[in-house]
Amino acid sequence: MTARKDLFSRALAAAPGRLHLAAHSHHLWPDATFDAQMEAWTDAAALADRKWDKALGEIWPAAQALVAAELSLPSPETVVFAPNTHTLLAVLVSAVPRRPVRVLSTDGEFHSFRRQAARWVETGQIELTLVPSEASDFAARFLGAARSGGFDLIFASHVFFRTGRVFEEVWSLAELARPEGPWVVVDGYHGFRAVPTDLSGHAERLFYLAGGYKYAMAGEGAAFLHAPPGFGPRPALTGWYAEFGDLEGPAGGVGYTRDARRFMGATFDPSGLYRFVAAGRMLAAEGLTTADIARHATTLQLRLLDEIAAGGAGPLSEAQVLNPPGRGAQARFLALRHPRALQWKQALMARDVIVDVRDDVFRIGLSIYHDEADIAAFCDACRALGTASARR
Repeated sequence: MTARKDLFSRALAAAPGRLHLAAHSHHLWPDATFDAQMEAWTDAAALADRKWDKALGEIWPAAQALVAAELSLPSPETVVFAPNTHTLLAVLVSAVPRRPVRVLSTDGEFHSFRRQAARWVETGQIELTLVPSEASDFAARFLGAARSGGFDLIFASHVFFRTGRVFEEVWSLAELARPEGPWVVVDGYHGFRAVPTDLSGHAERLFYLAGGYKYAMAGEGAAFLHAPPGFGPRPALTGWYAEFGDLEGPAGGVGYTRDARRFMGATFDPSGLYRFVAAGRMLAAEGLTTADIARHATTLQLRLLDEIAAGGAGPLSEAQVLNPPGRGAQARFLALRHPRALQWKQALMARDVIVDVRDDVFRIGLSIYHDEADIAAFCDACRALGTASARR
């Protein structure tokens, strides 16, 4: 496929000198989301209090249907939305009946989990076992630990946010999951609409956590959780929206809906869901599947890696490529480890070339608004890094 810059004309025109290579971090918004944002405002003005009839009665189920179709879920009713994944994580852990919660995870999880888990350890709410995510035998070690038993919650990424490495064996954890425990939660934020993902064989046992900020192209405010039926029926952290619908619970006690809305919070800004639906419908109308976009991004990644190896990207040839494309699923960003990663990022930022860094890992994210000319421009900018370094 060819690059589709036409779908992002507003974002590209807003900063015409910028070279945005951080689609894995803050994906540029397509034009369709501008119209959706305006629709959300217009609905709020025209409908006032009745805007919730549309937001929850039309936009919410449309967003659920998009997630269910993308992940091959048996029912859209297993999908619940929240402003961010941290909120969903907190509600989910509150639903585990045992304290302290015995958690198995990795040292490579996203910052909300890392920080919150560390604080929960301090307060005695969880006991945390971590497996090094960059170990050469990581998959075997993590699966072995999970199968050894003794955990209430198993939490791991499908695609690790720092290194871009894909944990392809993560789905086999479904065989361990039970409503009484352990629960298995897959962080799919760097997999959703980045790596083709079929949950049809695991949806009855796995939780799946992701959102619209990155590859779904919708921005903030549209995180979601797929919650399998029968798992976590009564979260302790609960908002009043969780009592809308067919309720179950003890007589005289707090009732919860039977579907994924049992994990809902309270009043929220629905504009993120408007954008989520608009972006999803745009991709469908243009015939742009996740597999198509992934192939386009991988083609550009390979082109860039060839340039790096040949010295065409200046000092980037000194870096270790942590996730070179192979036979399996590929992250939508390249991760390069080097002690000067942060210096490179800052120098490129001064030239309005946008990448990002996690610790000593330099990340380059590509999408459908990139083409070979962008790769060439990026390499030109990187060669200048070598010149600047030589002058120092």
